[in-house]
Amino acid sequence: MTNPQLTQEVSQLHADICSALADPNRILLIYALADQPRSVNDLSDELGISQPATSRNLKVLRERGLVYTVRQGTTLEYHLSDIRLVDALNTLRAVLRDRLTYRANLMESASEEEKVVDET
Repeated sequence: MTNPQLTQEVSQLHADICSALADPNRILLIYALADQPRSVNDLSDELGISQPATSRNLKVLRERGLVYTVRQGTTLEYHLSDIRLVDALNTLRAVLRDRLTYRANLMESASEEEKVVDET
């Protein structure tokens, strides 16, 4: 027998992680941090995102436990908490690519059917 309260709590945690990944800039930050840890300024410069926006997005990721910080002298260096996040994002990209391919094939089929109708 499952505990409904526990199921609800786990679902909420899952939704929290998904909401953290729902912003394109946060996805870019995760990919950048997968390469190597970086400071806010380094991430901002590399990704072309303003420093305040980078800080806000990193705060969301940190609150959800997806990144953590290590002090390096006077700066904070951000680290990816779990490389499996990149695997999950890559899986979602593969799903997206397959969906786009499917839609493109539907459009191509529809165009071919229109040509046949027009020719008759």
